[in-house]
Formats: sequence, structure tokens, C-alpha cells
Amino acid sequence: MNTSELKEFLNTKVAQYNNPKFIESDPIQIPHQFFKKEDIEISGFLTATIAWGNRKSIIDNAKRMMQLLDDAPYDFILNHGETDLRKLLPFVHRTFNGEDFIQFIVSLQHIYNNHKGLEAIFYKHSDKNSLQNSISNFKKTFFEIEHLQRTQKHVSDPLKNSAAKRINMFLRWMVRNDKTGVDFGIWKSLSPNQLSCPLDVHSGNVARKLGLLTRKQNDRKALVELDTALRKLDTNDPVKYDFALFGLGVFEGF
Repeated sequence: MNTSELKEFLNTKVAQYNNPKFIESDPIQIPHQFFKKEDIEISGFLTATIAWGNRKSIIDNAKRMMQLLDDAPYDFILNHGETDLRKLLPFVHRTFNGEDFIQFIVSLQHIYNNHKGLEAIFYKHSDKNSLQNSISNFKKTFFEIEHLQRTQKHVSDPLKNSAAKRINMFLRWMVRNDKTGVDFGIWKSLSPNQLSCPLDVHSGNVARKLGLLTRKQNDRKALVELDTALRKLDTNDPVKYDFALFGLGVFEGF
């Protein structure tokens, strides 16, 4: 396929998957349960944090997370006590356990009380065409309070060559809004042209087959290569192609 044919093909696949039906089988359904901005972004961040492995397991455990937060994540983060935190201890999703969950709640409270919330943190260090520096600085802020060393592995750092798939997915959810009803677009201070594609095994393999990516590892360097290729297809909204790459990989076995 030449560039024009590839763009037409991918645009067709974006239209196929970027619609409300997509929500039914995707972890993004968790923040769609909420209406308040802070509840949406907190539930989205926590869901994205555990978004690896079996999708049904991710969704089930994210629902469990919300139940443990009394289905009011923002209120829980601002007003929890020690007894409230202790009830989180039994939670586990793969290597993310109850102690990690508690650390995340405490760190999020710190961010809302001292740094004006999640959106403000990511905006503060954003670059014109990238949020990767924002992600790295977010991690520093998230763990600037006393914390468990083990929990640091659950927040990626692009400056340490991570593709930061889960945080990039979360940022897509918060920033993109193309009126299809999937992504939220509630972070108005940031723009879709700053986003990076959530790069995982599925999107990476499809991108290689389509000639959008040559690097074999799914790391930061691969992310830059893929971002560059997708920006040539759509400068203003390159990450819409995540729907096409993911759909082709997961649903079609492309």
C-alpha cells in the first residue's frame, strides 16, 4: 500500500472501532460509569494502571477497585482514613497488590491537595508535540512523598526508555474528544496532537506489518518511530489510529 491507500485503510478501521460499541469490551467502560471530572480521571488512571493481561480480568478487577473506593473515587481519595485504607489490602491484580493500591491512593491525595490535580501535573511539563516529558515528571511528583519502592514499577518513565503504554492510553482517554462517545476529552489544557500511541504487542505487531514501525522492541525508541509515522497520516489527531491498530490486532488477528 502507498501512503494514500494506507491512510484510507486505517481511517476505515478507525471508524469501525471508534464508536460506543467499543466501550462494551474495553477497560474504558470503567470511567464511563462516572460523570464528575475527578471521578472520571481517577477511575481512568487506576484502571489504566492495571491494564495488562487478560481484558476480562482487567475489567473485573477495575470494577473491584471502584467498589473498594465506595464507587466514589475522588471523595475516597480526599477523605479516607486509616481504616478505609486497610480494606484495600486484599486487592491484587497480577503484581499490583493492596499495598500498591494504598500507595496510589495516598499519592493521588497528595497530587489533588498540593498540585491542583492530575490534569495540572501533566500540563505543567507538557511540550508542544509530546507529553512524554510530562509522564516522567508526573512519576517524580507521584513518588515525591514517602512511598514503597516496589510501587514505583507501576508508573512508567519514558525517559528510561519505556513506551509507557498504559499512561499513554490513559492520556488518550482524557484528551481526545472526536464526538464519538469513546474518549472523554475532559482535559482542555492539552491537545490531541501532543499524544502518543499506546504501544503494546498488538499495536506494535500490526504497525510492523503495515510498515509503520521497523524497530523490534516495544520501547521508547519504537514509540517515537510510530508517533512520527502516524503524525504523517494525521498531524492533529495521530492517536486516533490506536483504534485501528488495536482493533486489527485484537479483533481481527491481522
